[in-house]
Amino acid sequence: MIDMQNDFLHEQGKARREGSRNLGPMTEMVPRQARLIQAARAADVPVIFVLQTTLPDQASSSDVWTEARSRARYSGQDMCIDGSWGQEVISELKPAPGDRFVKKYRYSGFVGTNLDLLLRSLERRTVVCAGTSTNVCVEATAWDAFHHEYYVVYAADACASWDMTLHTSTLATAANRYATVAETGDLISCWQDPGGATGTEPARS
Repeated sequence: MIDMQNDFLHEQGKARREGSRNLGPMTEMVPRQARLIQAARAADVPVIFVLQTTLPDQASSSDVWTEARSRARYSGQDMCIDGSWGQEVISELKPAPGDRFVKKYRYSGFVGTNLDLLLRSLERRTVVCAGTSTNVCVEATAWDAFHHEYYVVYAADACASWDMTLHTSTLATAANRYATVAETGDLISCWQDPGGATGTEPARS
């Protein structure tokens, strides 16, 4: 579950308050994400919250990152400061005991983090990606999961972007190149019936 944090999704978060981001497409997916998370827990599928993080005083930033962030729409340099309310997971997706957390400092959840080690320690071969934005942090994480030799699944209706045309394009590329694109209902059914027609590998990972 990627970047489902107050600074990105809450009305008082920085993306809305300072960047005037339209939260509509992103908030609409939250109930589906909640159902997906609940089903994952019930099926003993690990839930990992990947959290965008900025260290205080920009200690995690570089000149390259700062320049790139200066061009980011609906965002800013100080999003999701480590330890702040803005970094926290939105209340609608309240983490439960046993959920894991990975702090990331770039778009991908694999760059400079322990995500790969965590997944391998859990003996998982497949990752199901959901969150925001589809065409930025979700896509960057999904691509890197593929490059780390994981099977990749997008929970299509549990991802969103400020521009849903970019969301659609990202999913089209993924489906044609490196990932399975599925609806949350199909994923939930897969977890509830691991021996069904969708196959056991995605269901168990």
